[in-house]
Amino acid sequence: MLPFRIVDRIKFIVERQLVKGAGFQLLVVGCFIALISLIGGLLVVLPQAGEFESAGHAIWWAFLRLTDPGYLGDDVGTWQRIVSTLLTIMGYVVFMGTLVAILTRWLIAKMEDLERGLTPVTLKNHIVVLGWTAQTPPLVAELFGSSGRMARFLEKNDAQKLRLVLLAEEASVEHLHELIREPGIGRRAREVILRSGSAIQPEALHRVACLDAAAVIVPSQVHEGGSLITSDVETVKALLSIAAQARHYNARLPFVVAEIQDMRKLPVIERAYPGAVEVVAGDATISRLMVQNVIHPNLSEVYNELLTAGEGNEIFVRGGETAEGLTLAELASQRPNAIVLGLLHPNPSGGWQVNLLADSGTVIRNEDRVVLLARDYQHTVAVPKAATLPKLERRQNQALPEPVPGVHRVLVLGWNRRVPTMAAEFASYGSRVFELDLVSASPLDDRNREMQRYGVDLSKVNGRLLEADYMVEEDLRRLDPAGYDTVMLLSSDRVGSGEEADARAMVGYLQLEDVLSAAPRRPQVIMELSDPDNRHLLYGHKSEMLISPMILSHVLAQVALRRELRVVLDELFTEGGAEIQFRKPHDYPLPASADFQVLEKIVAERGEIALGVYRAGADERGRHLQLNPPRNQYLDLRDGDQLLVLCLGSESCAGATGPAFLVDGIQ
Repeated sequence: MLPFRIVDRIKFIVERQLVKGAGFQLLVVGCFIALISLIGGLLVVLPQAGEFESAGHAIWWAFLRLTDPGYLGDDVGTWQRIVSTLLTIMGYVVFMGTLVAILTRWLIAKMEDLERGLTPVTLKNHIVVLGWTAQTPPLVAELFGSSGRMARFLEKNDAQKLRLVLLAEEASVEHLHELIREPGIGRRAREVILRSGSAIQPEALHRVACLDAAAVIVPSQVHEGGSLITSDVETVKALLSIAAQARHYNARLPFVVAEIQDMRKLPVIERAYPGAVEVVAGDATISRLMVQNVIHPNLSEVYNELLTAGEGNEIFVRGGETAEGLTLAELASQRPNAIVLGLLHPNPSGGWQVNLLADSGTVIRNEDRVVLLARDYQHTVAVPKAATLPKLERRQNQALPEPVPGVHRVLVLGWNRRVPTMAAEFASYGSRVFELDLVSASPLDDRNREMQRYGVDLSKVNGRLLEADYMVEEDLRRLDPAGYDTVMLLSSDRVGSGEEADARAMVGYLQLEDVLSAAPRRPQVIMELSDPDNRHLLYGHKSEMLISPMILSHVLAQVALRRELRVVLDELFTEGGAEIQFRKPHDYPLPASADFQVLEKIVAERGEIALGVYRAGADERGRHLQLNPPRNQYLDLRDGDQLLVLCLGSESCAGATGPAFLVDGIQ
């Protein structure tokens, strides 16, 4: 047993040296080469002492045969040729084979490390995105596509060009290819710097140079249901790490845009991060949009234009210094391609006071912010005097009386973490009566527990939790979807990926259409998708579609470039305050032939703002909405067409004396 123990000991020592890296591996190989050269030299010098001047010359002879096979034919004598042949063969194995293998393996490992992005970046005033999710590619596309707003952001931060650093769990070439395939990015994907790591790792935050960034975007990560580590926990940990690094290096805190799912965590965020931070409530934002879409059918097309990248209009916020001393009426006359929505006033205690639908005689101050709707950033700049419009006077708000709505029955098919938030949003509309039926194949006890954990009282919305699988045709027919006013199809977060969740939602939609085809009436159908790549699969669909990652990526990107935009979106897409609503043309005294400028004047007499027209028939691109059309374009209204206006919400109209709404934090 003793010899085996010695061999095992030698093998163990060699193994411990080999696992230390390429340098130690080369050292071990060098030792083997020296040992083989010594043995080979002794084998030829002892029987043929006269052939070599000394033992050193014999060892050198053996080393040359070991490392260079070209010496094989120069030897004389049988024994010398045998030893030389053995040395040459061992040279192929030990010297050439092992050495090349070690160096090749080391080079490949180094290349992989470089591709993974483990080297810290040396940038300043760049934008950092902490995490890779389904909304990361559209978020990058938003940043690249916001040319005007990005130019203003770069000028403000004394930067020449956009430098974007993206942190992924395991950065790879697949991420680069996914960015290249994303519309709006293409070849510009090579401008994105990928780094590996997690947002909860301090060394990863150092790797992307968070402390030197102009803005840090923290999107929510996806976790399986029931996991103790939620996306909000990771977000708070990342903010704590950034703050700790800033204290350690005595550096400034960067501006952070953080997405959280549970808005009740906002006080935790404020305690975790003492610097400038804007919090976007991901679940609450999507829930608000979906509930408003239920109340105002066809509103999804407005969202898909205002809150996604691509052609169409956006909401811009400009500094008051660009129009200081002008009234809103004078400002609007100098922006013929934009619609002035209102103002933001600084609040002495922090935050902004949102004053959309402000009186047209309101004078703009330097510290104010102007809110506009336009197709391009350049349209928010004043035009030459010859191209100005007549001043438009908007009177004090005269809200149109709205009929008392009856019971609105809503059928929700599917379950995800946003359902409790959405139920709470339905309950916030006190003037409306809902009947909310929540259908899922998940166990009732689990869903009841989630509702209770969020503090939702389903009795306020006449809610019921039903257990059924809408993928089973018999279960779906038993629910009688045609008997509801609205049917909502949710993308499940209980399925492994966004593609699988959307596949289930889309198959469920096709099955729903089959059931509704024989029904005497058709309800409003709203479908939520999780993967932006699936938005073109259902060609000619009759539902209203919301793609959550695209909307959230737009909000995160635009708030990072102009932080005041968050309070504007909160005002527009929450209950109360200013709301975007559809109105019938006969609600206004429109002449038979009217252009958009005439519509603006008539709508302004009631204290509202005209935004566009929703056509009953779709155009060649399948779109119904004409938002911010040219002022001289005749409306040519037909049966079924609707007007899109900005007015006070139904909750604000009763007894309202003005449209100002205080927004600070989550208010």
